[in-house]
Amino acid sequence: MATAAAASASEAEAEPKAGPEAEGEQDEAKAARARRKVLSRAVAPATYKTMGPEWDQQEEGVSESDGDEEYAMASSAESSPGEYEWGYDEEEKNQLEIERLEEQLSINVYDYNCHVDLIRLLRLEGELTKVRMARQKMSEIFPLTEELWLEWLHDEISMAMDGLDREHVYDLFERAVKDYICPNIWLEYGQYSVGGIGQKGGLEKVRSVFERALSSVGLHMTKGLAIWEAYREFESAIVEAARLEKVHSLFRRQLAIPLYDMEATFAEYEEWSEDPIPESVIQSYNKALQQLEKYKPYEEALLQAEAPRLAEYQAYIDFEMKIGDPARIQLIFERALVENCLVPDLWIRYSQYLDRQLKVKDLVLSAHSRAVRNCPWTVALWSRYLLALERHGVEHRVISDSSKELEELRSAFARALEYLKQEVEERFSESGDPSCLIMQNWARIEARLCNNMQKARELWDSIMTRGNAKFANMWLEYYNLERAHGDTQHCRKALHRAVQCTSDYPEHVCEVLLTMERTEGTLEDWDIAVQKTETRLARVNEQRIKAAEKEAALAQQEEEKVEQRKRARAEKKALKKKQKTRGADKHRADEDDEKEWGDDEEEQPSKRRRVENSVPPAGEAEPGSEADLSGSSAPAATEPPSELKEVRGGARRRDVPKVPHDSSKDGVTVFVSNLPYGLGEPAATLRPLFEACGDVVEVRPIFSNRGDFRGYCYVEFREEAAALQALQLDRQSVEGRPMFVSPCVDKSKNPDFKVFRYSTALEKHKLFVSGLPFSCTKEELEEICKAHGTVKDIRLVTNRAGKPKGLAYVEYENELQASQAVLKMDGMTIRENVIKVAISNPPQRKVPEKPEARKAPGSALLPRQVYGARGKGRTQLSLLPRALQRPSAATAQAENGPATPATTEAPKMSNADFAKLLLRK
Repeated sequence: MATAAAASASEAEAEPKAGPEAEGEQDEAKAARARRKVLSRAVAPATYKTMGPEWDQQEEGVSESDGDEEYAMASSAESSPGEYEWGYDEEEKNQLEIERLEEQLSINVYDYNCHVDLIRLLRLEGELTKVRMARQKMSEIFPLTEELWLEWLHDEISMAMDGLDREHVYDLFERAVKDYICPNIWLEYGQYSVGGIGQKGGLEKVRSVFERALSSVGLHMTKGLAIWEAYREFESAIVEAARLEKVHSLFRRQLAIPLYDMEATFAEYEEWSEDPIPESVIQSYNKALQQLEKYKPYEEALLQAEAPRLAEYQAYIDFEMKIGDPARIQLIFERALVENCLVPDLWIRYSQYLDRQLKVKDLVLSAHSRAVRNCPWTVALWSRYLLALERHGVEHRVISDSSKELEELRSAFARALEYLKQEVEERFSESGDPSCLIMQNWARIEARLCNNMQKARELWDSIMTRGNAKFANMWLEYYNLERAHGDTQHCRKALHRAVQCTSDYPEHVCEVLLTMERTEGTLEDWDIAVQKTETRLARVNEQRIKAAEKEAALAQQEEEKVEQRKRARAEKKALKKKQKTRGADKHRADEDDEKEWGDDEEEQPSKRRRVENSVPPAGEAEPGSEADLSGSSAPAATEPPSELKEVRGGARRRDVPKVPHDSSKDGVTVFVSNLPYGLGEPAATLRPLFEACGDVVEVRPIFSNRGDFRGYCYVEFREEAAALQALQLDRQSVEGRPMFVSPCVDKSKNPDFKVFRYSTALEKHKLFVSGLPFSCTKEELEEICKAHGTVKDIRLVTNRAGKPKGLAYVEYENELQASQAVLKMDGMTIRENVIKVAISNPPQRKVPEKPEARKAPGSALLPRQVYGARGKGRTQLSLLPRALQRPSAATAQAENGPATPATTEAPKMSNADFAKLLLRK
């Protein structure tokens, strides 16, 4: 990582030339600044030489050649200060930005991004002293991330010249490893300590750092391996007699822990060791491999997920909690907090585990302290921290506030109230503390600890003026405070005010007042109290009676409205039933009188239904009439003149030529249905609509035998492309009724063919809205929905008559917008209708049972059950006498028994057969 000096040197490298007419003093200042940057940059190579080969040159970003190049550039800048004039403007902009950030931090020191930007600019300008101070201030307020710490450490390491500077870097490392668990910082710490091995106690220092690093991150499955290897390399490089045993010990300890690339470590140990590996080490290694297989799914889930991976960490934590290893539980919590440091619930769960399970003072208090530094806005973390301090016997001066001055405490209360007023009440029009708990606590402190009842009374007066005077519990709270720290006169005064103001439970206040006067007051005080309480309670009773009468009147009005609605519904239902009966009489003759393809002429007369008001031709008897049964013809009934005229009119309309449907033209034909039955001229009305799609050859409407339009027709085009384009007219309104346009398919040849325009699967970007008012339009719904995202399409669901059903489908641009809309719109009220909103996921459609399913294995096909006009009866009983029942030709099913062959019809008997029967008798 580049150092601050490197950044400043690169700035000097790009430093522009000044104009030839620049002031001499300005040139001199610029040259001095360049020399200062070069000096700070040249420190790094010298430091590198003193640190030894153990330090990684690439990580420091330091090289002597870089220093020479920077020095040459700075010398060039000094010798020719007139070059790169634009660089001065850039530097001035940076200075102005630095001043702005410093001013902003003086106003709000808790602006995290401001601190980061200021440090970056100061490093860019090479202000080493200022950047150190800026980092120090930020670290006192916020915990720093691993990147910020490494950047700071590298800058300090590059400037460390002697032993005192090294001690300063050591202190900085100690602070860095306390904020979060950082394997890279521990690795840097260990490698840097190796550079001081020549100093007094250097060897012990290195081993101590590495041992602490192993305790902290040695169990890390993906990053712990680097610490183990660095520690082994260090021990292998030391020329001591006991080094072999130390390396053996490190190998054995590492192989007993489940880590990635364990197999390579074991192979390295076999190659390094001159003696055979002990059996106990092999057993520990195999056990660790088995544990590694259990942990791999959770580690792979973390590798595949994107930060902050809270759900994956939660699952990993639950797994570790079941196993119960304290060291591994602590490690996974620390790993999760690195990426989720602003999640209070995670800190609470971690601190709760430490409080209840480990109970190690330093560890517990450190975790609590870090929790409140990361989430200082969470009250639960502060309360847990204070309880932990008290539980572990920390001195009270550490627990108490930093300042004991009473005025500062009062100022804190005042600031809290002002914050609630400005940030909550004025912005959200709601009280942030409706029960005034902050003011109650303040008054309690003034009365108990400060003996200042006057201030406490002022606070309670303010509490009562905030709308709390009508609550009896607030007055009783004030009375108890006066009772404990005030005097009887103020208690009496408070209760008298409470009797007059309380509206929820005045009986309680009156009872407390009478009790106090009975025990402590005079007879005169008692009489006054009785008179006031009786007057007040009488007034309250009158108010309650009036309120009850008003409520009863409202309830009666509501009942009357309900009865009116019931009567209206009943009348509407009766009228609807009457109209339905008339409609049924009108269309009863039209049912099933024509085939789907319009070839009614081919039907046999005996198979047609009897049409009301129809007259059979002369000399013919109607099927099923007496003449037909007896074999002779009866004279035709005489019809009234009006009916004859109606029949003749119907016959004239039936003379319309009917063209049989040509199935070979299905590709250029569309089937149009759900048209209004009262459409006067269907062909003339529909032709202009479909000519917009292409050249129309014919519009063929279908009529009944009486000449009435049946609501569907066929539209034949000249080209197949026009027919495909005509399908886009589906659901278009024709005289207030949605027109259905579908491909022309012979269902007798394709019985499974169905046309459904819309998807029946789960669509996460589409919403299903129910409960809409019937008068709600598409534009109104779009205006509501577009506030939560980009609306691509809205479809209001209607019935076959085109009337809305109160349902709609809303399609958004993506799943995120649809999810946000569900959260915001579900339960919304539109014109007194509470709507329901959910992701579109229609239920599966029931597949009709095929004839093959009714065929029992090994038996003939069973006939379809035939029901009456009202469907299948509830009792499943046959009301036809058994004597009149005719057995079917197929196999009969015995009641409650197996299938038996049907009884065959007896053969006809001749006269000789009858004679033989008589002779037998």
